[in-house]
Amino acid sequence: MPLYCLHCLDKTDGGAEARAKARPAHLAWAAGIGDTLRMAGPLLDASGNMVGSVFLVEADSLEAAKALHEQDPYVTGGVFGHVHINETRWAIGEGKPA
Repeated sequence: MPLYCLHCLDKTDGGAEARAKARPAHLAWAAGIGDTLRMAGPLLDASGNMVGSVFLVEADSLEAAKALHEQDPYVTGGVFGHVHINETRWAIGEGKPA
């Protein structure tokens, strides 16, 4: 199944506040999507503040990856200002799919 990288940067105006408000629902959502989610975590600035999120998800298509992303409480809560979703291939590293 194809693998997609979601690179999401928070809005510079109000993103941190929206992130804090949506975080419990986001974590519950992420925990509930099962094996589809291969990796996820916050993107940090030089001071260690959360400024975005990165996800690796398995999906049948780019459209399916986008549809999954649209369900994220960070999306519905207006956290992100810029989002890039691209298909990727896991070439090197622990956890590489067989």
